[in-house]
Amino acid sequence: MVDTLTDRDGGLTLLVRLHERHWRVTRVWADGGYTGQLVNYTREVLRVVLTVAGRSDNTSGFTVLPQRWLVERTFAWLMHSRRLARDYEARTDTSEAVIRRSMSMVMSRRLARRAH
Repeated sequence: MVDTLTDRDGGLTLLVRLHERHWRVTRVWADGGYTGQLVNYTREVLRVVLTVAGRSDNTSGFTVLPQRWLVERTFAWLMHSRRLARDYEARTDTSEAVIRRSMSMVMSRRLARRAH
């Protein structure tokens, strides 16, 4: 039997690790699925504000949400790396290294443009 981990449980694990390694982080934005006890836990135990980026109830159709747009834009930048366009990696540490390399390329191009 395979144990499945919900996004909310995985988010809790991720937030605890984030707090242990980067204790200065004080605000995290999350999708609408990360509500409830997770918001209370991060505020009371980790002292981190978990802001859920959700749509307004009176909005209909497609609406760009600024915080979510940052994430989607970053994913689009990462997809310029062919290796990240498909899920080729079997190990998470290899995948993380490819993501770091890809973001380094994005940032170095930006820095080079500013230098001119």
